[in-house]
Amino acid sequence: MSKERHDQSERAMKPFFIMIKCNLGETYKVANAIADAEIASEIYSTSGDYDLLVKVYIEDESDIGHFVNEKLHTLGGIRDTRTIITFKAF
Repeated sequence: MSKERHDQSERAMKPFFIMIKCNLGETYKVANAIADAEIASEIYSTSGDYDLLVKVYIEDESDIGHFVNEKLHTLGGIRDTRTIITFKAF
């Protein structure tokens, strides 16, 4: 394994969650678009104020706001999001 590839595989990743409110009737379309874009590790449909809960990992030095705006909001069918930043998994 090259040094560069080895360094990339050991980069620290930070998890966060995004709650997504979809346009009426578009929840499955949005979920499929997220899955097709391969930007989330897990996607759940939920009850309540938000339609989807998405778990994402990005590199520690990456900007969460840019990720959400550039990777998620560009998919269409999304009315609102709420991002939950996590600290420690137990």
